[in-house]
Amino acid sequence: TSEQIEHLHRRFKQLSRDQLTIRKENFDSIPDLEFNPIRGKIVHAFFDKRNLRQESEGLADEINFEDFLTIMSYFRPIEMNMDEEQLDRFRKEKLKFLFHMYDSDHDGKITLQEYRNVVEELLSGNPHLEKESARSIADGAMMEAASICVGQMGPDQVYEGITFEDFLKMWQGIDIETKMHVRFLNMEPIAHCY
Repeated sequence: TSEQIEHLHRRFKQLSRDQLTIRKENFDSIPDLEFNPIRGKIVHAFFDKRNLRQESEGLADEINFEDFLTIMSYFRPIEMNMDEEQLDRFRKEKLKFLFHMYDSDHDGKITLQEYRNVVEELLSGNPHLEKESARSIADGAMMEAASICVGQMGPDQVYEGITFEDFLKMWQGIDIETKMHVRFLNMEPIAHCY
């Protein structure tokens, strides 16, 4: 709505300090984002050209308000009047955004190493969990992904990584529409991001 766009514009101006673009360092002013273990991946996703729908690889150095709206559109809630086709497209857009957060080398696959990196980042705040345990969790999850996506593998088969089609299979039945949201858009001095 025009009211939502106006609210986003005020937040954009606050983040950019009244400049025409936002740079990565502007996200440093979001207190709760500072404590998020995957902060770097979240900020990276805002500048990932794939998420900006520019159909290219790499990162933008800065984003303007239109780019900001594009990114924020991934987080909007579902609308009650959406038909099944619109809901499916909406869901795929959200999952593509998440997929890009994991696929850090932009090759169209989430490799075991990329997945390990994310799991290690997510669990980094737990002082009772050693790095080797985090790797074991990532390895187990990758094996589960392979069994869901490929089925029974032979002893000489190697699972190259999770493609976007695999990613869609893995998220089937999980309500991503209500789980993927951003709360740092309020205008209060202390902002939130989950």
